[in-house]
Amino acid sequence: MSIDDNAIRPLSAELALKAQQELGEVPDRVPKDIEALRSWISKQPHLMARQDAQFLVAFLRGCKYSLEKTKLKLDNFYAMRGAVPELYKNRIVGEKQLSILKTACLLRLPQPLQVDGPRIHVSRYAQYDSNKYSIAEVMQVNTMLGEIQIREDDNAMVSGFVEIIDMKGVTAGHMFQFDVVLIKKLAVLGDKALPYRPKGFHFINAPSTAETAMSIAKSLMSDKIRKRFHIHSKLDTLYQYVPKECLPVEYGGTNGTIQNVVDTWTQKLINYTDFFEQDAQYGTNEKLRRGEPINSETLFGIQGSFRKLDID
Repeated sequence: MSIDDNAIRPLSAELALKAQQELGEVPDRVPKDIEALRSWISKQPHLMARQDAQFLVAFLRGCKYSLEKTKLKLDNFYAMRGAVPELYKNRIVGEKQLSILKTACLLRLPQPLQVDGPRIHVSRYAQYDSNKYSIAEVMQVNTMLGEIQIREDDNAMVSGFVEIIDMKGVTAGHMFQFDVVLIKKLAVLGDKALPYRPKGFHFINAPSTAETAMSIAKSLMSDKIRKRFHIHSKLDTLYQYVPKECLPVEYGGTNGTIQNVVDTWTQKLINYTDFFEQDAQYGTNEKLRRGEPINSETLFGIQGSFRKLDID
């Protein structure tokens, strides 16, 4: 391991306190936990995983320092690449991925909800052309932004994220792309394989045609996560959860302009070109797994059915 592989970015004082109080982080014990994970990975013949400390500590934080939960989530994180190929096949920083990002349909705002609070995401699915791109292609870019956050966004890894889904302008073409199977796959991906924790989903400007998709998504969730889904008929009720000033300028706030966010994240994605090219070497070889393989059938069931989801 190189020095960089063992480096972990220091948390701010506020986030360090939160990580200790809410996640059970013990700074002096973190290196030992990292080595325990590396040792475990080295003994898994089916698993090809990144092992740098910054990556692994994100999963430890996302699993509140339960080593067994962290191992399972790491395993699922890489198994998903074979189980959900529509999101991970040809996942490179190419013209298509950059063009999707430049539509401004996926935003990560510069300032979190509070100094030690969650990151704010704004998803604007009407912004992409449903005749040109599929929702799976958009979600592929979403996974790429998420992996950059795993490496760079301490607020998201310690405090999670709040997502605002602006449905204004969403067409029947967009809604048709949200098929039941894809919704299930995205739900399992978020629950079983990603280290960052959702703190709330807030739908604004939602047309009646969107209610069916939302009811399907909510039916797959535990009561705990279902309570984090909110549909706002007026922005005033959104402000109870996300104050107006935390929104982009175009929404009446002071948290950056949409174009600035797009420009920042376009450059970030370009900077990760080599990272995603190298990333294709990582994953799982289910033929080498001891025990039952993890694939689309075992994750989603032959009929796509599975237990309700429970996210901490």
